[in-house]
Amino acid sequence: MLPIDTNTLTRASFCARGPLSDLLLTALDGPLTPGQALLTDFETAVAAAIDCSGFVMVDDDLQLTLFVLYGLHYGGVVPGDEKWEWHPSTIAARILIENALEAQLRHSVAQPPLPAPTREQAIEFVAHRSVYTLKEADPHSWAIPRLTGRAKAALIEIQADEYGGGDVERMHSVLFASTMRGLGLDDRYAAYVDSVPAITLASFNTMSMFGLNRRLRGALVGHLAAFEMTSAIPSRLYADGFQRLGFESDVTRYFDEHVEADAVHEQIAGRDLAGSLAEDDPALLGDIMFGASVCLTMDGLVADHMLGRWKDDLSSLRFPAVGVAHLSAVAAP
Repeated sequence: MLPIDTNTLTRASFCARGPLSDLLLTALDGPLTPGQALLTDFETAVAAAIDCSGFVMVDDDLQLTLFVLYGLHYGGVVPGDEKWEWHPSTIAARILIENALEAQLRHSVAQPPLPAPTREQAIEFVAHRSVYTLKEADPHSWAIPRLTGRAKAALIEIQADEYGGGDVERMHSVLFASTMRGLGLDDRYAAYVDSVPAITLASFNTMSMFGLNRRLRGALVGHLAAFEMTSAIPSRLYADGFQRLGFESDVTRYFDEHVEADAVHEQIAGRDLAGSLAEDDPALLGDIMFGASVCLTMDGLVADHMLGRWKDDLSSLRFPAVGVAHLSAVAAP
């Protein structure tokens, strides 16, 4: 097939779909001369067509006209003098049509509710996370002596990063403790066990159960793989959310670290850890998939609990006034 030379497009290259597109294409097909009268009343004609149109989105004449007008900015789409790009008639017509299109889209397309977490809710989220994250990597590390070969090497590679590569200040649990201090929270492990609900404890207990039972090593590997493969994007959203709420880098550093680290870990976890374990021991494939599903399900249940309570303007903690006694003071704008 021969390449298309866009410089050879002519008036006949587009079929008009009504009087507006016909008028526009005819004008563009000729030279733009001083006193050009072809589009003198174009803006008025466009306004009248919009008023008469039942639905701009499916109006052939208006949509082709807008396409051609946008094509002037792209270049190589429609023929004609390049000066048409910023001609008052074409600009005015374009604005009229796109304003009508935007208004119709805003009226027709449901606007999803915007996330609007409060500072207090953000702090509660961290209190929930503290049950696991102050022990981050420990439950999954139980699998190290229970694995062999490629899967063991991959797990150690992931866990080495989790423990800071030998630098205690870069350990993920230490970074999370810094997040908690930045929020005015108690960073001692289990400080909020009395405050979090059963589903939060169940999420962490599931990891411990998988890790402490050799027969469940496949489930533990699947759990970690799913955890790592779904962490990078949410971590960026968490960091952005805390920034929008006015918190500084001492709070966001933990999440910033996971954006980069887990983008790498997800490849290792999916291919080298879970993938190699399934290849080397196919009998564990079912448990690997089970563990991955459990990870995503438990995370979803904890999230549903928090979001459901916040939707009703309630605390997601069991004892917000007792278990997080200073929470309201910290959460004040």
